[in-house]
Amino acid sequence: MGSDRFSTAARLKAIGQEAHARVYRAAAARRPARRNKLTGRAALLALVLCALVIALAYPMRQYIAQRSDIADQRREAQQAHQKVEQLREQKARWQDPEYVRTQARKQLHYVMPGENGYSVASPAPTGDTQGAAGAKRKSAGSPGDDGGQAAAAAHRPWYANLWDGVDHADAAAPPRQ
Repeated sequence: MGSDRFSTAARLKAIGQEAHARVYRAAAARRPARRNKLTGRAALLALVLCALVIALAYPMRQYIAQRSDIADQRREAQQAHQKVEQLREQKARWQDPEYVRTQARKQLHYVMPGENGYSVASPAPTGDTQGAAGAKRKSAGSPGDDGGQAAAAAHRPWYANLWDGVDHADAAAPPRQ
């Protein structure tokens, strides 16, 4: 009896394996159709995503550029605000009569009534210090350029140089017809 029993078990096992193989083949037959639908859907989804990326690329670039421009404008506005504050402070200083007196003494060399003003002139340049620099200026200058005259003009007051410039400009002007 024992041998029949094992043969029945072996038969049942073989039947189970055949059934499993049939189910596996049936599932495998259905899968390719499902994969084709899934692949088509995936391709359509990829196409839609690519279209969205392309459609949104230019507006996003414009958005980023505008945000950069806004940041630049805010930075410039902040700098302008700081400049306005500096000018307000400077205006407030110039409203103070003591500051005005100090600046007039310092920059314009003004003196108060009853005070004596002194100006210290720098010593005249010696021939040794001017010799090398004058030779360089003469060699590098234009044919009508006089290096000694430029050095002398540097040691004169500004108003004397201004009047000399006006006189030279008047003399060099062509006659009017």
